[in-house]
Amino acid sequence: MIDPDDLAGVVSEVRSAGKRIAFTNGCFDLLHVGHLRILEAAARQAEFLIVGLNGDASVRRLKGDSRPIVPFAERAELLAGLAAVDLVVGFDEDTPLALIETIAPDVLVKGADWAYRDVVGREVVEHAGGRVFLAPLVPQRSTRRLVDRLRRPPDATA
Repeated sequence: MIDPDDLAGVVSEVRSAGKRIAFTNGCFDLLHVGHLRILEAAARQAEFLIVGLNGDASVRRLKGDSRPIVPFAERAELLAGLAAVDLVVGFDEDTPLALIETIAPDVLVKGADWAYRDVVGREVVEHAGGRVFLAPLVPQRSTRRLVDRLRRPPDATA
C-alpha cells in the first residue's frame, strides 16, 4: 500500500527500471475468483501492476450504504498479498481518473463488462501511447451475486 502522494516517485522508479505499467481499479469488497482472474490478466499485460482501490466512502457512494462489507485497510491488505499485484493505492473519488493521470499506465485494464468507450481514463492512456485491455469475466461470479446469496434465507428443504 502506498500513499497517493508518493505515487509519482514510485512510477518514475518503475519506468527507470524499464518496466511497463498496467493499472486497474475497483472496490474489491468481497474478493472472489472473478477478481483474481482479472488481476492475473492485468498482470500479464505489463511487468508492474498497480491497483487503485476505492476508499470506504467512495464504495458507499457507488454501491449503497450497506457497502463496503470489508473495510478499506483489510481490502488493501488482501490485494497487496496477491502475487499478481505489485502495488495498491487508495483513492476517495468516485473514479480513478486522477490516479490514471499521475500514472499514465501503458495498459489500462478493466473487466469486459465495461464498454470500451466508457472506460474512465481511456483518453488519457491512449493520448500517452498506451492501450486499454478488457479482461474476460468469470461467468456467474460477482460481489453482487455473493451479497445476494448471503442475504437469501436458507432453503428450508436443504
